[in-house]
Amino acid sequence: MRRTLTALAAALAAAAVSANTPVYNANVTEAEVIAAQTGWCNALVAISKEGETKGQAAAKTLAGQVIDAAYGYNLGPVLFKPTLTEVPQTFRTTREGALAYFVGGDPNFPKDTGFALKGWSACRAENAAIHINGDVANTMGKVIITGNDGNVTTVDKTWTFKKTDDGKLRIVLHHSSLPYTAN
Repeated sequence: MRRTLTALAAALAAAAVSANTPVYNANVTEAEVIAAQTGWCNALVAISKEGETKGQAAAKTLAGQVIDAAYGYNLGPVLFKPTLTEVPQTFRTTREGALAYFVGGDPNFPKDTGFALKGWSACRAENAAIHINGDVANTMGKVIITGNDGNVTTVDKTWTFKKTDDGKLRIVLHHSSLPYTAN
């Protein structure tokens, strides 16, 4: 009995010491996912306003900063299928392709007019579901974007976020499309 109590006391003492030990936890939380989606929406509106007030060049600078902060192009190709793209440039696996989609002005992507420059005044995400597994989170739902004219555009949106070693969520998959409508 005395050995059992001694072992228990030693285990409790070890637990108290380990409570002060630094711990790295890369698990994504629901709150982080919601914050990343809200941040994306806020950035879209900010880029739009930047374009309206300061012009395309200023919007391009801001969009580049947003892409660098929010997307995982620093990790490798991002699986990005924007809403309004077409063959042969449907998918944007490079930072340059994403930047062209958001603000246009790149001769390598001549059909891009700048999705983020369409006069957006509000944006919000509505998730159908969130699936979190360790350092990766997948979401599927809708993003509702309001224009300065009051018109609302709803897009179907799927994101995959990866938590990187610096503790930030990065978008590594972004699929967006207009909702299906029967003819």
